[in-house]
Amino acid sequence: MGERVSWVRRAVLGTVLVLLMVVGGTAFRVWQVAREDDRTHADAIVVLGAAQYNGKPSPIFQARLRHAMDLYEEGVAERIVTAGGNRAGDAYTEASAGANWLVEQGVPREATLAVGEGSDTLGSLRAVAGVFGERGWRTAVLVSDPWHSLRARTMANDAGLETWTSPTHRGPIVQTRETQFAYIYRETGALLFYRLTKTPADNIGGTGLG
Repeated sequence: MGERVSWVRRAVLGTVLVLLMVVGGTAFRVWQVAREDDRTHADAIVVLGAAQYNGKPSPIFQARLRHAMDLYEEGVAERIVTAGGNRAGDAYTEASAGANWLVEQGVPREATLAVGEGSDTLGSLRAVAGVFGERGWRTAVLVSDPWHSLRARTMANDAGLETWTSPTHRGPIVQTRETQFAYIYRETGALLFYRLTKTPADNIGGTGLG
């Protein structure tokens, strides 16, 4: 009886240790990829959407768009694809709001492409992948917040794109260590959920990023 109890305890302890290693390893990768800034030339720069208010991108979204514009001006790609659908009652999609903002900042309209589909990261990237396929494009530089980069890249690659990441390091999400820690924690849970289910992780841990 004692040996059986001891075996069960070892099994439980081993399971807990494996889970801790998986969670810890995932958190480390979220942090690691957040620090990557790959500006290799691609078919397009893809900006993942965030909140917009009657056509005006939120501060988080504007930070992403400004970074995408910097990449465009550096010649990383000849076009910027903005992604993201809309909520019921919205007159604008995240994608159209983002594209319009870029044009207002001086980016040529013909260099922008709005893909206004998807209510979460996975849906948006699948829609983008469909447009890429229609146009014969294959590669993309993903622009989002640092902590969102690994999950976005994982989803994009699963959707059939070849992607690398160049996150923005401006905006409210990257201003304090407390905010950064909270997003690493949330994105770790969201990424593990996606890897287990292959479904979007809407609001896992309160991310609100899909």
